[in-house]
Amino acid sequence: MFQIIPNHINIRANLWDGSLFGAALGFASFSTILPLFVASLTDSATLIGLVPAIHSAGWLLPQLFTASHVSRLRQYKRTVLMMTIHERIPFLGLALVALALPVIGLKTGLLLAFLMLVWQGLGGGFTANAWTSMISKIIPPESRGTFFGMQAGLANLFISISAIGAGYLLDSFASPWDFAACFFLASIFFTVSWFALAATREPEDTEKIIPKEKTHFWDDAKRILSRDGNFNWFLSVRILSQFATMGFSFYIVYALREFNMTPVIAGYLTATLTISQTVANIGMGWLGDKIGHRVMLILGAVSAALSALLAWNAASILWFYPIFILTGMTNVSLWTISMTMTVDFSGETERPIYIGLAQTFTAPTTILAPILGGWIADNAGFIPTFIISTVLSLIMLAILVLLVKDPRKIKTTKRETQNV
Repeated sequence: MFQIIPNHINIRANLWDGSLFGAALGFASFSTILPLFVASLTDSATLIGLVPAIHSAGWLLPQLFTASHVSRLRQYKRTVLMMTIHERIPFLGLALVALALPVIGLKTGLLLAFLMLVWQGLGGGFTANAWTSMISKIIPPESRGTFFGMQAGLANLFISISAIGAGYLLDSFASPWDFAACFFLASIFFTVSWFALAATREPEDTEKIIPKEKTHFWDDAKRILSRDGNFNWFLSVRILSQFATMGFSFYIVYALREFNMTPVIAGYLTATLTISQTVANIGMGWLGDKIGHRVMLILGAVSAALSALLAWNAASILWFYPIFILTGMTNVSLWTISMTMTVDFSGETERPIYIGLAQTFTAPTTILAPILGGWIADNAGFIPTFIISTVLSLIMLAILVLLVKDPRKIKTTKRETQNV
């Protein structure tokens, strides 16, 4: 269909991109550093909980709306490189906001910080569909889970290293240089990461059939939703997972307020989270290729339930180490494994539409879930939020076990039936 590029060239370029991207995120983690920054500007649990939610929603929301355009591209790389600039520059903006706090004040700083977070999230979202399509194109189907897992694993390894450094920076520097230093370092690593991504060699797909008349993304979406019941159940899990994990956003704040967590311990907890995600990404990605990604999603649902259950009953700061390990496994399941499974539902032509549906339909709940969780935390405390997360994780587990089927196995069965 198109020129073959040696796998090792693209694998090396994108593993470097993931590693350096991870090093940047360790200095500006959406799980710890950024919530702590916002917590220094406001006491509102709802606003603090919105930090990871804005990132997630920004990544997810635009993907269906860009799907029709992406599906008509013969090469994705140029779109990826242009759009990803917008998910990297805002961290420099956050550094400038942090430095300016003594002058502009907390309220203006909070507003500007959220504007930067929205810009960053949407920048990721407008990049995501083209990026996922590009990676799915240049990596063979039987190796996608392993590649996505390896890339995410390396990213999390570098996150863990830089997160510990971020903890010491926050402990060593006085405001406003503490958070500003973290965000400046993040900006540097994001820039270097962009050049690694630019080394990707993507061939042009000259034989791809592109209809002359451009279809509306919603018509494409309705066609898929009306015929693919298994994908609909998969979507229901994606949506429910946001509510099942809404308590995750408050673990770090709960540890800070309930157990007097220090910035250094926050760095070690971030490292615990990212190291567990490193191991889980590599292991679960490889296992998913061997035994099915649905099994890995089931494992993630079990981890989500146990994580919330432990947070509900936590007796000391030490409990948060296993809590964050289980959180890491859940995150891998719901992000890396879910993304890998999404591209298995279709072929090259319809893949951007499937990707868009899986991501955009999940976006509203990524905002609603933490708002609900924050409202519950503000009015009833953190424990009820953790209890609800436990119950919903068990419901998610039941749907995965009873109703969702592995799309790769369905395709294999159809091929075997046709060959008989």
